[in-house]
Amino acid sequence: MASDKAPLPFGYTFMAGAIAGVSEILVMYPLDVVKTRVQLQTAGATGADAYSGMLDCFQKIVRHEGFSRLYRGITAPILMEAPKRATKFAANDKWGKFYRDAFGQVKMTQSLSVLTGASAGATEAFVVVPFELVKIRLQDKASASKYNGMIDVVVKTVRNEGILAMYNGLESTLWRHILWNAGYFGCIFQVRELLPKADNKQGQMANDIVAGTVGGTVGTILNTPMDVVKSRIQNTIKVPGQVPKYNWAFPAVATVAKEEGFAALYKGFIPKVLRLGPGGGILLVVYTGVMDYFRKMRDDAQKL
Repeated sequence: MASDKAPLPFGYTFMAGAIAGVSEILVMYPLDVVKTRVQLQTAGATGADAYSGMLDCFQKIVRHEGFSRLYRGITAPILMEAPKRATKFAANDKWGKFYRDAFGQVKMTQSLSVLTGASAGATEAFVVVPFELVKIRLQDKASASKYNGMIDVVVKTVRNEGILAMYNGLESTLWRHILWNAGYFGCIFQVRELLPKADNKQGQMANDIVAGTVGGTVGTILNTPMDVVKSRIQNTIKVPGQVPKYNWAFPAVATVAKEEGFAALYKGFIPKVLRLGPGGGILLVVYTGVMDYFRKMRDDAQKL
C-alpha cells in the first residue's frame, strides 16, 4: 500500500499505524471475543458453553457473564495494537521500498503489493505472539478463571511452561499474518486502481473505506483456518512429556478437518469478517488521515 505521496520518516508511519490500530480495536473488540469463543468450542460442548452461532454466543456471554466480559482481556490487545498495527504499516512501507528497488519498479504493482503485504505480515507476527497468547487465555471461559489479569497470565505461563511458551503458536501466527496482509494490501492496491479517483477528502475517505473493507474481507477468507488453529495452539497448556494435540499449523488444520469437518476451520468466521472487514476500512481511513495530517504539519513547519 505504498503511497505516491511524499514519504514520511519511519517514526511518523509507526505512530499513524499505532493510532489506527487502537481506534479499530476500541470499536471492534467485542466481535473478537465472540470469534475466539466460537473458535475454541469443540465438538460435544453443552449448556452455556455451547454456541450455535455468533448471535447465540454474544447473547450467552452477556446473559451468563455480563456485558463487561465482551471487553475481557482488552488490555493486552490495546497494548498490542499500537506496536502491531504500527509495525504492519511501517513494515509495509519499508518492504514496499525494498521490493521496488530490488525489482526496478518506480511504482507499486499488484504482485509487489501482495509480496510486500506478506513480508509485512511476517514482520508483524513476531511482535504480536505473546500478546495474542495472553488475549486468548483471558477470552476463553474455561481458562479465564485461572488468571487475575494480563500480568498473571504472563507470570503463570512462564512459571509453569517456561519463557518460550510465550511464543506458542508462532508458526501458525506467521501464516495467519502472511495470508491476511497479502490479501489486505494486495486488494487495497487493486480496488484503489478500479475506483474512480477522488477529488476531495470525502471521496478519498469513501474510497479507503471500500478498499480497506474489501481487503479486510479477502484477508479474513484466506487466513481464518490458520486463526482457528492458532487459537487452539495458544490455549493449550504445555505439559512436559506430552505432545500437544494442536502443535504445528498444518497438522492442526488436518486434525480439525478430520475430527470436526472442513467447516470447523471457519468457526468464528462471521464475527471475524464483520470485525476485520469494516475494521480494515477503519484502519485504512484512520491511517491515511493521520498520515495526511502529519504531512500537513511537516509542510507548514517547512514554510516557517
